[in-house]
Amino acid sequence: MKTSLVSLLFAFVLMASLSAQTMFNAEPVLALESVGREAAISFDETEYDMGQVLQGKPVSHTFTFTNTGNADLKIESVKPGCGCTVAEYTKESIAPGETGFITATYNAAGMGVFTKTISVKTNASETSMILRFKGEVYQ
Repeated sequence: MKTSLVSLLFAFVLMASLSAQTMFNAEPVLALESVGREAAISFDETEYDMGQVLQGKPVSHTFTFTNTGNADLKIESVKPGCGCTVAEYTKESIAPGETGFITATYNAAGMGVFTKTISVKTNASETSMILRFKGEVYQ
């Protein structure tokens, strides 16, 4: 009876130690797979001068960017600074090395000089950026 109990106890300790070793070995493998993998965004330009714009004629400019990281890039939000600007952008994930766009369309209803911004939030290491465009509306 003593021998059976000792054998059972030994088997339990052995199984527990093997189970703990398996869990211990699995964690570093998962961590190593994700180490150094992150998206990075690089714009061709972050400011643009639209020059003189005719009043009442909407004008657009497309900001192009590249995912210079080694993980998929996702645009989480694009927010124009005012109601006079609308933004369209690449909605699907951008693979490393691929390009995407953000197109800003300005209403041009009011006369005079303007400077407008668009806030861009991504999953990249530079989580948020500001794009700017300016010009002058004339009649």
